[in-house]
Amino acid sequence: MPSRTTSIGGVISLLGAFLASALVLGLLLAGLFMPAVGATGALARTGVDVFNELPSEFRSSPLLQQSRILAADGKTVIATPQDQNRIVVKLAQIAPVMRTAQVAIEDHRFYEHGGIDLQGTMRAVISNLRTGGSQGASSLTQQYVKVSLQYSALQRGDKKAAEAAVDQNYIRKLRELKYAITLEKKWSKDQILEAYLNTVYYGDLAYGVEAASQHYFSIPAAKLSLSQAALLAGLTQNPGTTDPIHNPERALTRRNVVLDRMHELGKITDQQWAAARKRTIRQDLKVTNPKSTCLASPYPYWCEFILNYAMEMPALGKTREERRRNLYAGGYVITTTLDPKIQQIVQREVTRKVPIGDKSHVGAAAYVTDATGHVLGFAQNTQYTVTKQALGRTGVSWALDTRYGGSGGFQFGSTAKAFSLVTAMESGMTTHSSVRAKAAGGNATAVYYPSEFNGCGPGGPWRVHNDSPFAGGSISLMRATALSTNTAFVALAQKLGGCKVRDTMLKLGLHKANGEPIGKYAPEYILGSDEVSPQGVAHAYATLANDGKKCPMVAVTKLTRDGRNVSLPKTACKQVVSADAVRGTDKFLEYNMTNGSGVRNQLAGGRQSAGKTGTSDKNNESWFVGYTPQLVTAVWVGTPDDGNKRLMTNLRIGGEYIPKMHGAAVAAPIWKGIMNAALKGKPHAKFPEPSDKITRGNDLPIPGVVGMSARRAIAVLENAGFNASVGGTMASSVRAGLVAGTSPWGSAPRGSDITIFLSRGGGDDRLAPQASPPRAAAQRKPSTDRSVPRAGQPKPPAAPKPPTLPKPPKPAG
Repeated sequence: MPSRTTSIGGVISLLGAFLASALVLGLLLAGLFMPAVGATGALARTGVDVFNELPSEFRSSPLLQQSRILAADGKTVIATPQDQNRIVVKLAQIAPVMRTAQVAIEDHRFYEHGGIDLQGTMRAVISNLRTGGSQGASSLTQQYVKVSLQYSALQRGDKKAAEAAVDQNYIRKLRELKYAITLEKKWSKDQILEAYLNTVYYGDLAYGVEAASQHYFSIPAAKLSLSQAALLAGLTQNPGTTDPIHNPERALTRRNVVLDRMHELGKITDQQWAAARKRTIRQDLKVTNPKSTCLASPYPYWCEFILNYAMEMPALGKTREERRRNLYAGGYVITTTLDPKIQQIVQREVTRKVPIGDKSHVGAAAYVTDATGHVLGFAQNTQYTVTKQALGRTGVSWALDTRYGGSGGFQFGSTAKAFSLVTAMESGMTTHSSVRAKAAGGNATAVYYPSEFNGCGPGGPWRVHNDSPFAGGSISLMRATALSTNTAFVALAQKLGGCKVRDTMLKLGLHKANGEPIGKYAPEYILGSDEVSPQGVAHAYATLANDGKKCPMVAVTKLTRDGRNVSLPKTACKQVVSADAVRGTDKFLEYNMTNGSGVRNQLAGGRQSAGKTGTSDKNNESWFVGYTPQLVTAVWVGTPDDGNKRLMTNLRIGGEYIPKMHGAAVAAPIWKGIMNAALKGKPHAKFPEPSDKITRGNDLPIPGVVGMSARRAIAVLENAGFNASVGGTMASSVRAGLVAGTSPWGSAPRGSDITIFLSRGGGDDRLAPQASPPRAAAQRKPSTDRSVPRAGQPKPPAAPKPPTLPKPPKPAG
């Protein structure tokens, strides 16, 4: 009897369930196919009314998808900034076996029904009414509608709507049904399947099949195998509990359910089914985490640079917020100028000389650009971190300006002298010009006062030291560059007008690391006491490498979205200083490579180069910046861990003893290593030659100064564009103590040294280096200047030889 009673009860239950399901389906059918008529009874009318009142226009929000930042080769992925790890692809880019697997497990009649699977719906309703459960019966189209509604609500920040989109009730089901029918009228089945596969969540922060395939298997979705496709298809039901990384056993079980279903439906053969079932999860899995943060990037400092650079790109949006949204969710592909080969070279050479975490606490960074402003690579001797800075670990890029993730910059020392040389060449001086400079060196310093400058002077008394002692007097610019004689460049700035030198710096694009202009005080622009970045100095020197044309910095060359190019602003180079003046400057800096502080770091194969060392006043920062016509590299070596306050003396860096840090000690060898490797196999480009005007100048007549006092003669000659000094005495009929002659005489290039000889009396004017009519001399009043040498001093040589350049000096800053 009990068994009979149970049987009767079961039949009654089934009958009730059938009647209830028939009623619900009747309501649905009435709403779907007879919205205005055909339903009777209050309940039926209510159901029809509810269905009719539901919105039918289905709208989906654009999918958030990761962007990709690529190196210049178009292949190397630097980073994938994202709010969601999703890569939207076309259906043709998804392996057919993946499409088949997803349809098989979710809705095997997908290509047969019109948005609603009536068989599945009746089966689910009967099961749910009978058991009180919640068996799903949604078609694949309905599932897409549900996921899309939830996604759109979350995008709007509407949590209540997002919860309603997945709430378990029949009103929500009715809404899905109506949306599904509307959608199937507008979209093809393939379009719906493509949207579904790009939208659904596959676990472990992977959205869409492409991102999931790359995350779990390190391959695109187009290359998925049967076992891999079945594994992914099985995840969509419960992605949080079945992903293969955190739940490999459940993932295996679910994968096999998919394989069994495909086999049951005849989508795969017995052999394919058996072979796929034998594979383990470990055999298929090859996890790659997305480079969603710079910590995960193979080039973390470059990643940080481009993220900051992108925030200034108008092509990504009008505001920073719009640019950020497009960068992290717009699916852009950003191709940068990073050359992986050069980046590897820079990293290798920097850390070879100054290892990461070196006990000396010395930091080093290098930055490489081509002559037209394309950034090719930069590196430093640290590991990237976003946590607290420690020895060998920092999130600050020492090579860059502050706005791009860099530091506050470093004093750049004598690398500033290149800008004085450019100014000199533009002002009519020549490669043979000289200046008269104060003595300094050893324990002695030269003191300068604001009154000695016509604007842009020091703020008070300024003590200047020379690393190589200089006794004072006349010195050629060529020799002053090779010896890096500080007082000579102070004299040059005084002669040119200091503000003109600073103006040249600004024209070439140099600025402080924080973006502000170089300061107006003499130490800042003459001897580089302002704080700049290797990036800033490199791009300013690139103007020299580019024959005086200044080009904007370029870090991104291509921007695409959905396979279409997004136009980037055109970059135009501008001639900011004359090519001839730059070519003259090249001569000075090239001479420095062969006879000055760069002599031990000339490039391989006799390749022509130009460069300048730099050392801060207290030897706590050092530089080498140099270039060829193709490439520019700036190298900085210092002690950033203590704010660059500790003196770099008696150091052991990477096993090498450095008694006193200067630009030629560590920075220059790093520069040489980078340039040699980066230029290997490239043509030996040469600097263009300057004109005769730059090398010889336009000869100017030397004013007649015979019979003048020494002081007056010097003033007259300097006003005429020459340097003048007293060189001794000579026999002359001119009154003793007055000027008897000059060497040279007649004419000479602007800026030449003119040596004055004073008369000691009793001589013949025909022996004077400069002949001047005795009548003119007789008309001069005798001088009372106590500085004029008296008669009886040694007779000077009749024709002094021009000064010769010294042997290669000891490297100096």
